[in-house]
Amino acid sequence: MQPFSAYRIVEENGQSAGQYARLTLEDLDPGEVVIRAHYSSVNYKDALAATGTGKVIRRFPCVGGIDVSGVVVSSTDARYQTGDEVVVTSYGMGVSHDGGFAEYVRVPADWVVPLPAGLTLFEAMALGTAGYTAALSIHRMEQNGLTPAGGKVVVTGATGGVASLAIAMLAKRGYHVVALTGKDSAHEYLTSLGAAEILSRHTLVMGTRPLEKTLWAGALDSVGGETLAWLTRCMQNNGVIASFGNAGGIELHTTVLPFILRGVNLLGIDSAATEMPLRLKIWQRMASDLFTDKLADVAHIVPFDKLADVFKPLLEGKSSGRTVIQFAVI
Repeated sequence: MQPFSAYRIVEENGQSAGQYARLTLEDLDPGEVVIRAHYSSVNYKDALAATGTGKVIRRFPCVGGIDVSGVVVSSTDARYQTGDEVVVTSYGMGVSHDGGFAEYVRVPADWVVPLPAGLTLFEAMALGTAGYTAALSIHRMEQNGLTPAGGKVVVTGATGGVASLAIAMLAKRGYHVVALTGKDSAHEYLTSLGAAEILSRHTLVMGTRPLEKTLWAGALDSVGGETLAWLTRCMQNNGVIASFGNAGGIELHTTVLPFILRGVNLLGIDSAATEMPLRLKIWQRMASDLFTDKLADVAHIVPFDKLADVFKPLLEGKSSGRTVIQFAVI
């Protein structure tokens, strides 16, 4: 196989930084399945790693990218054959194992998910880890009693990739979705995804009492910090919160009262370590009852050679939705 292009995370002056490189398969970490990448996507973790903003990478050098979709070109595992369309997200991809920002990707067979019927390779990466996290959040919340009839569901950091997809998925399921955002210019976008109400972060009064007025049956939180603490104080009885982000900080200052007097459930969502049976079930849901026809509104395509341009706007909160990286496939 001829050398191919990859976006590798290296260490410079004690910090991580990204750069394009020419690699061969022998340069990649071992694995039973080799995939010709068609699409990848850019997640917050990818931007942290590529810019050195966060200590994400566990060893250097490492090809970045925690997502990829493409076609199997070789496999020593009988479960996968040449020509199979597949998806890989999370696990150690782009963190401790060479990831999806490369024209060819080699991974352990146990990480590979067959492309669900009804999804294209593009749609799989318009969803990617972000969509998987949103769907896993909804799945676990519904396991804990959330229903459309139970009341309003608020989604914080609403223009982010996970949150945007969560809004569209929840709306399809019949939930009354309230989008919380600090971007006043994004109201039309959020309404188009299915948000029934828009709540501005700039006018939000969180209060300071251990228990505030009950507002939400469910909450999907990408912010953490003060926002998550506020959510715990204003959930309905037996309300459910899915916590999957920390854009607003990692500290959580609250009391036990929401949990012991209102029965609030706080669910931590870890999309990286899901066991394969549940992972397959969530991907099937994303291709069926959680599939959204809003993917074209949420996702925009960037060619692989422009990948480096997208990290800074994402970290600065200047981008919305999902960035899908497209490889030139001959």
